[in-house]
Amino acid sequence: MAPIQRRPPGLLLRGGVWHIDKVIYGKRICASTGTRDLTEAQALLARRVTQARQVHLFGEQREHTFREAGSKFLAENQHKRSLERDQRALAILDPFIGALPLQRVHHDTLAPYIRSRLGQGRSPGTINRDLSVVRRILNLAARLWRDETHRPWLPVAPLIQMQRHPRAREPYPLSIAEQSLLFSELADHLAAMALFKVNTGLREQEVVNLHWQWESHIPELGASIFVIPRDYVKNGLDRFVVLNRIARSVIASCRGRHREFVFTCDGRPVTRIYNSGWKAARRRAAARYERELGRPCPAGFRSIRVHDMKHTYGHRLRVAGVNFEDRKLLLGHKAQHITTHYSAPEIGALIEASEKVCELESRTSPPISVVRTRA
Repeated sequence: MAPIQRRPPGLLLRGGVWHIDKVIYGKRICASTGTRDLTEAQALLARRVTQARQVHLFGEQREHTFREAGSKFLAENQHKRSLERDQRALAILDPFIGALPLQRVHHDTLAPYIRSRLGQGRSPGTINRDLSVVRRILNLAARLWRDETHRPWLPVAPLIQMQRHPRAREPYPLSIAEQSLLFSELADHLAAMALFKVNTGLREQEVVNLHWQWESHIPELGASIFVIPRDYVKNGLDRFVVLNRIARSVIASCRGRHREFVFTCDGRPVTRIYNSGWKAARRRAAARYERELGRPCPAGFRSIRVHDMKHTYGHRLRVAGVNFEDRKLLLGHKAQHITTHYSAPEIGALIEASEKVCELESRTSPPISVVRTRA
């Protein structure tokens, strides 16, 4: 008869990973070891016990690993829309810096990770998104998190240098002719969303998540706006979306199709604008470009992005003479002066400013032809 295997004291196996669960000097320690190997987990537990003893007897500060800090970061940010992206980033980073004490996580120790990702063909932008998670965790460890001795987890957060973009793509605001060409190739639901973007400056996720319950009617103006909750906004502030007449026409065309979401396709919410349909429409529009517009198709148009619709709106506001402060409000840029409360006259002034974009489109002359810089 095989002997009964006893659970190692202070360790629990959850989901195939060993977790520490032990009371040390009256304080319960619960943390993931991040490993499936029992011997490694026992070594990590012994290290935690030794550190706790040093803290208790001699007041020494306990070291925290980056893996431990990453687990704390994820546990405290379950509400983040980018949680899944952050989890993937930490999983990729873990073999390189997971076991390192926080004091040893800096630009030099991140170099092997950077070389590995570049060798795999990852872009500097992708690497920078992962590095931004590291930077955020180190800043929290230095400025917010405190240990049992009420000292910060990390004395000072090091500078994490981002990767340069040697081939960074410049924004490409559309001219009216280019917009007409591109939108004629998009499926109806994508064209409606793109048209809404070039008249509101919303980001892609703000458009696809737009809910009818966020619509707010303003009787004094005989108009309505959308107020997007901060949990759905990149900068963490409620987003006030004013509607010019083109944006209102898009909303009117969507009304009654779905109880919850504004933009749908075949009765289901749309989760992305930049998809295979967008890419195929972009190729078809690029093939027609020279024949219909009389000049070679620019590289920026061939690779036109959904975010360029936001740049287009901002460019047209500037051409229309809308002042800098109002442009920031209309584009949802974060600034200290931006408030979360607006009066009806203030909203009316923003609607009037956004209407100027519609006036540009209705002119017979080409007022928003775009002068491109040389590559």
